[in-house]
Amino acid sequence: MEDFQKARKKMVQEQLVARGIRDEKVLEAMARVDRHRFVMSDDKSKAYKDKPLNINCSQTISQPYMVALMTQLLELKGNEKVLEIG
Repeated sequence: MEDFQKARKKMVQEQLVARGIRDEKVLEAMARVDRHRFVMSDDKSKAYKDKPLNINCSQTISQPYMVALMTQLLELKGNEKVLEIG
């Protein structure tokens, strides 16, 4: 679990903050969500890489940067809930 936490923190800093994601709520959410729980077993080690990954039923989980960018562009106020569907 500690490795996933480190990978998630690195993802936020190197893929999101470094590329202009500034919305604190978006960054907090991306730092909190266990992305590795949504990918196929074979891809768990890649869960925090900057690319889409297979999930199930021939679907993918979106690239973390794209999720963060789309969410930031929504300019959420804080009481909304977002469901991102590829």
